[in-house]
Amino acid sequence: MPDLIEEGCQKISNFKDSIDAVVCYWDFPATLLLPIFRQAAGLPTTSLESILRCEHKYWSRLIQSNVVHELVPKAVAFDPLSDDSLAQIELDYPFWIKPVKAHSSILGFRIERKEDFDRALPQIRSRIGRIAEPFNFIFNQVDVPPEIARINGNYFVAEEIISASYQCTLEGYVFNGETFVYGAVDSLREKNLSSLTRYHYPSRLPRNVLEEMVTITKQVMPATGLNNEPFNIEFFYDPDTERITLLEINPRISKSHCPLFYFVEGASHQEVMVELALGKKPNYPHGKGRFPMAAKYMVRSFSGDAVVKRVPNRDEITAAQNEIDGVLVVLWVKEGDKLSHFADTDSYSFEYANIFIGGMNEADLIDKYRRTMQKLSFEFEPMSDQEH
Repeated sequence: MPDLIEEGCQKISNFKDSIDAVVCYWDFPATLLLPIFRQAAGLPTTSLESILRCEHKYWSRLIQSNVVHELVPKAVAFDPLSDDSLAQIELDYPFWIKPVKAHSSILGFRIERKEDFDRALPQIRSRIGRIAEPFNFIFNQVDVPPEIARINGNYFVAEEIISASYQCTLEGYVFNGETFVYGAVDSLREKNLSSLTRYHYPSRLPRNVLEEMVTITKQVMPATGLNNEPFNIEFFYDPDTERITLLEINPRISKSHCPLFYFVEGASHQEVMVELALGKKPNYPHGKGRFPMAAKYMVRSFSGDAVVKRVPNRDEITAAQNEIDGVLVVLWVKEGDKLSHFADTDSYSFEYANIFIGGMNEADLIDKYRRTMQKLSFEFEPMSDQEH
């Protein structure tokens, strides 16, 4: 992290032309580097503290609870490196554990019983330093409240399980202290309830539910201090109880949603990110896309670790994209890769490709996904325990 900061600031210092904006749409460490580099470039910026208030999972939970207590699950911070880590969690089973700072469900585990926790702990302890160490370098330089100061990037958060069948993300921004929301994207999960299977835009939730989520968002965002910045905020919704629960806040646009907005609105919502960084109020969305809806499919393996023996070549991908209108294929692996070597995966599966699709209706989306997968050939060779 010190090297990243020094290198970035040096490039800014050596740049001979004017710098009009510094932007990012990636998660950590880019989000925390953003205000540092803006300051180095002499540009206005939201504060580093405001980014941390969103990204530090426990700090964010306290802020959310102070505003909308009834919509936030009970959360407890614990140290997975201590000998009594399980004893620090004063929650009934089942509960969910996740790092104070992570993304994409990395090191997130559903804990049904003590044995689940015991199985997760070695993996947590061996992998937590990858994000905790660089996170702590910045965290230790910020003046945070006393109740937060000791809960650094090595800590985890245990939370009550949110019992809800729908997950929805609102994309929005804060401009001159006022909160705006311009889109809602559904997140659908696999049967294990932990791995995401696809995103769907626009959301199919009832209008009154989405309006209530927008109202909650406008209550919570001022408490973060985020300003002149995009964000996305995630909710769960239970149609049986009509209960809305707040999951988390991310101080950036979602990169995964960019092609979805492009298909439906005619332009990626990166436009929002850039206009805000230039000091302009975004004029978005446009509603001029080629399709009324779009989806991102996460192609996953649930069969354990494996070596990638074959992936579709460039010609095969191009042929599929040309034949099936409104399809974009992105591969995450290449031949010879081990699936387990990709650190940024959830704890229950291996994601090896994404397929973005624009469609006329949901049946069209499903049909295009099926046809695309039929044209793309992947082969994997399972690994034995000795090979691990």
